[in-house]
Order: sequence, then structure tokens, then C-alpha cells
Amino acid sequence: MASSPPKRPLFERVGAPADSAHATRSLPEAHRSVKVWESGDPKRSRFRQWLAFAGPGFLVSVGYMDPGNWGTDLAGGSQFGYTLLWVILASNLMAIFLQVLCARLGIVTGRDLAQSCRDYYARPVGIALWLLCEIAIIACDLAEVIGSAVALNLLLGLPLVWGVVLTGLDVLLLLLLVNRGFRKIEAIIIVLVATIGLCFAYTIVLAKPDWNAVVLGAVTPAIPNTAALLIALGILGATVMPHNLYLHSSIVQTRAFGAGKRDVKAALAFNTIDTILALGMAFFVNAAILILAAAVFWRNGMVVSELQEAHQLLRPALGGAAATAFALALLASGQSSTITGTLAGQIVMEGFLNIRVAPWLRRLVTRGLAIIPALIVISATGGKDTVELLVVSQVVLSMQLPFAIFPLMMVTSSPVRMGEYANPLWVKLVGFTICTAIAGLNVYLLWETIGPIWVGLIGAAILGFAGYVRFVYRAT
Repeated sequence: MASSPPKRPLFERVGAPADSAHATRSLPEAHRSVKVWESGDPKRSRFRQWLAFAGPGFLVSVGYMDPGNWGTDLAGGSQFGYTLLWVILASNLMAIFLQVLCARLGIVTGRDLAQSCRDYYARPVGIALWLLCEIAIIACDLAEVIGSAVALNLLLGLPLVWGVVLTGLDVLLLLLLVNRGFRKIEAIIIVLVATIGLCFAYTIVLAKPDWNAVVLGAVTPAIPNTAALLIALGILGATVMPHNLYLHSSIVQTRAFGAGKRDVKAALAFNTIDTILALGMAFFVNAAILILAAAVFWRNGMVVSELQEAHQLLRPALGGAAATAFALALLASGQSSTITGTLAGQIVMEGFLNIRVAPWLRRLVTRGLAIIPALIVISATGGKDTVELLVVSQVVLSMQLPFAIFPLMMVTSSPVRMGEYANPLWVKLVGFTICTAIAGLNVYLLWETIGPIWVGLIGAAILGFAGYVRFVYRAT
């Protein structure tokens, strides 16, 4: 009888010559596990070839319509009407631009963004980027867990604390799905995304928004005051999510496309289409949440501070079916985004630290890092002010965003790493303009909220760290 294969340890340092092939794989349990048709196969139409590549964009898109987005969009719509709709549109265009770069990085180099940062920067910088990304993932998971718990409370009457605990069990579903094939994860995510879209399409029809004001809000940039700036940055942080950049650069590598130049170009083209379509759906959902809040709450002079309050106010305004659709979409949003957030947590830890952690252990750790803070917050607040909490969590994401997008631009602009696929001049100009604008807005927000002294101390700490890495640190 054949002997069973040896078990892998819980923690394993990779990178030794004997394990170099395994060390270069991102998300190894799913790496190149999805067969796609060769780009030159005359028996398959280009549409069917694209279908084989379609999926990663939708996994990424759920991060752009997670409960954190609900908090910022509800706050923006209920306080400022349709005024901040342009922020959602601009953020979505930035997201498409950055996610396409992530897909290109993964397809061309076979490395995810975390691995690329580890290769590109000195070790202290890599560790710092990893810690910042883990903070962002915790903030994102906190929003997702709380959103799912609120949805379970609205639909089933389940106490928020028990809802948080139950939400953590989705890690078991993820383990099962990964073992059954990555395509099954994608199929379930697409069903959940479709559910969210249909629910909001239904509620928007009932809400009867002012479409002239919708168009004006989408094309007229305006920030009425500092409170609006805080929400606008929250929308930005909730839309362009740091961990999604790491996730996308990894999951595009689940496709087993050919190594030829024609195959690589086809993979780049098909993944670009996938990203645009999926994030277009995410824009519809985000815009629909803000439009719904403006049409129902702002129009009637109501400011929403809790997800439960939004659900309760929808019932008399639009009917019980609309309120149920709102709660169902919230549950689908929370559950889909926790799945992809957990995958991103594994990719970030393994990529930055160059270790392999048993998948079940890494996912349990990720869930625990989200559930424990959520339990503390809900116990301390009694489940009140959920929208404000979600907005704060998304501002934290926005603060971390520059530490992901600048490395992305640096790596994808490097001819040494990207070869002929390195960013052309116009992409560099657009990309670094986006990075600079986001960083500048974050500095301004910090200046307004914590004052110039703290901003100066933070700036000095960053400069001191950079000086240490540049002039003192020596790799061993």
C-alpha cells in the first residue's frame, strides 16, 4: 500500500534552493489550477476564451461594495444628498486603473504585489509595509464582520454578538471551497454580487430619485465642508481598498495560460475586460447606496447613523420588501467580502514574510483579528453608531492606501521586473498623479483632525525611518 504524503508543518520558511519553485507561487493551493483555452485555439471564440479568464475581477469587486462602503455611502447620501456622487465615480475610475496594473503585475512577473515589494525594497521597508497592510485588513474585516452581524440581526433577529461569532464560521466555507476548486469560489461570489445588484436595482426603482440631480452630482466636483471631506476620504478608502491590490495580483495567477507572448497579451486583455466589467458593477452598487440614501433620507431631512436605522426608515418609506432587500444585500455583501478578505490576508502574510502558513491556521488568525475587535466594539457601544464606526474604519484604509499604490507604481514601472510590459510614460504620469492626490488629501485630513504638531511628528518619524533604511541599515 502506498504511503501517505508527509504533512506540511504549520509554519514553514520558504526560499531555500530545494523549495524555490514552491516559494515563487502565490496562493499555492490554487496556483494555475484553472485551465484556460490557448489564445490561438481556432476552435474557441474569443468570447469563450474570455469566459475562461472571467472571475478574478468579480472577487476583487466585492471589496468595493462591502459594508464599509455602505457606511460611507449612507453617510454621504443622507448628509449631503447627491453632492458626493462624483467622489464614487472618480474613486471607481482610480480603482479600475490600479487594479488593471495589479493584474498586469501578476500575469507578467508571476509574483503578487506583496512578493514584489519584498523583492524590491529593503527588509525593514517590507516589514513596515506588511504591518500597515495588516492594519488595513483588520479595519476592513471589522467593517465586514459588523455589517454581516447587523444583517443577521435585521433578517433573523440574532443578537449582534452572536452574529459576529457566526460570521466567523465562513472560514470553514472558504476552506471547503478552495479544496473543491477555485472556480467554485468565483461562482459563489458572482451569485452574491448579482444578489446585491438586483436588491439595489429594486430599491432604486421604488425610491424614484431625482435623476437630474444624480447626473449633476456625478459630474460636478464639490466638497461642502470638512465633514464632507472626511466622508469623501472614507468613500475613497472604501472604494480603492489596499488589500484588493495584493489580492488581484495573486488570483490572476490561478489561470493556467500559455507562456508565449501571444498568450500573455491575451491574458492581459481578457483580465482588463474582466476588471472593467466587474468594477463597473461595483460602481453601480456604490452609487445606488448613495442615491438611495439621498432619495429617501436626505430628501426628508434624516441623517442616518446606524445600519439598523436605515433599515427601519426604509420600511415606512418604501415598504417591507425594500427593507428586506436592503438587509439581504447587506448580508451578501458582508459574506462575499469576508471570503476575499481572508484570502488577501493569506497572500499578504505569505508574500511579505516569505513563509507558508497552513491555510486553515492563517484563515482562523485572520477571522480572529476581525472578530475580537468587533466583539469589543459592539460590547462597548451596544451596537450603536454603526455607520460612524464604518466610516472611521474606511478612513483608516484610505490612510494606508498610499503605502500600497506607490509601491505598485514603482514595481510596474520597472523594466527590470516588467520587461516590455513596464508602464509607459502616460501610465506613469496618471498613476503617480493619483498617488500624489490621495497622499495629499490624507495629509490635509490629518492636519484638520489631529493638528499640525502630530502631522509633523508623523512626518519626522517617516523621514527618520527612511534615513535609517537608506544610510544605516545593511542587509545581512
